Amino acid sequence: MFFIVFISMQSIAVTLPALPIELNQVLGFSDWVVGITMGIQALVTVALRHRAGSYCDTRGSKEAVCLGLWISVVSSLVYLLAAAPMWTREVMLAWIIVSRVLLGIGEALFITGVMSWGISRLGVRKTGKVMTWQGIALYSSMGLGASLGLFLQKHYGFVSVAIVSLVAPLIALAIATSTQRVAALGGHRASFLEVINLIWKPGMVLTLASVPFATMSAFLSLYYENRGWTGDTVTLTAGPAMAGFGTGYVLVRLLFAHLPDKFGGVAVAVGSLVIEAIGQVMLWWSPDPLVAFIGATLTGIGFSLIFPSMGVEATRRIRSEQRGQAVGNFIAFFDISLGVTAPTVGIAISYLGYGACFSLGSFAVILALALVPTITATKVVEA
Repeated sequence: MFFIVFISMQSIAVTLPALPIELNQVLGFSDWVVGITMGIQALVTVALRHRAGSYCDTRGSKEAVCLGLWISVVSSLVYLLAAAPMWTREVMLAWIIVSRVLLGIGEALFITGVMSWGISRLGVRKTGKVMTWQGIALYSSMGLGASLGLFLQKHYGFVSVAIVSLVAPLIALAIATSTQRVAALGGHRASFLEVINLIWKPGMVLTLASVPFATMSAFLSLYYENRGWTGDTVTLTAGPAMAGFGTGYVLVRLLFAHLPDKFGGVAVAVGSLVIEAIGQVMLWWSPDPLVAFIGATLTGIGFSLIFPSMGVEATRRIRSEQRGQAVGNFIAFFDISLGVTAPTVGIAISYLGYGACFSLGSFAVILALALVPTITATKVVEA
């Protein structure tokens, strides 16, 4: 299941740094268009998370994962179609948007499904550990995919990026198909508002803490270009910074995966958010790529345990037969951040310059830090 996430996320990760460059520098679209195009996938995903969770509860998590991966395959085929030379740049943009919409549908299903699948196999008391290891798979994939995507985009063009994004979900699908399913629990289908009312505070902390990641994913490569940190030297590209984010993120999860289950989400989140805020300030004021690299790494270290910490607090409030809905709606708060942040930051850059990326990230993390103490402890619903 770890490898289902790790491999399937390459379909998203390789395009994150490459697509903004393709849209902005190759096709000549504005930062605002880049932000909208990058954010639309997350907006589609957030709109479908609740339904994806219900699908897991009623049809089965494995079934949700396989369906989502098939849709991701179709999305990558549309990327390849968009790269065909006969289109105008406006038609290419339209095809890319269609692909982003399909990828949003696929991600809603396969990420919600694999998270619910893992919790069902290990039990709710291991929620933090499940989310930790799934996050390791996700963000280590993001770190690898970001560097790979930049390399492919620079040397072989966007077609090569699209090919990798096509092969990845096919491999993940083969693994998912051969993995034992867990029976759907069915039961009462809770309304969207019923679930949100129980988990909105942990979810909002996740939304705010995810703003730096969303900003880095969409604009870090352009931020480097704007600062003049370009060239053949690897340290003058955004790839190492994204890899630093992913490495810091993964190391913290490997060493401290047990902390949210042991000490509770609130205590762990406070320390994490402080570190993340420091990293964002360093990126904001970085005079050179080395400081930016350290800031990105600290951002990854701080962000690492936010998802499992708040996930523990969120899933403790939900009955087992509604777990898929709870997981889906909780992850939706992350999608909200990705969907709203990219276009908002794109507009801010138009008026304030690229420094706005990380000033907004710093402010969002500070707001999350202020919200965490208001989350009250809740007893585990089941053994």
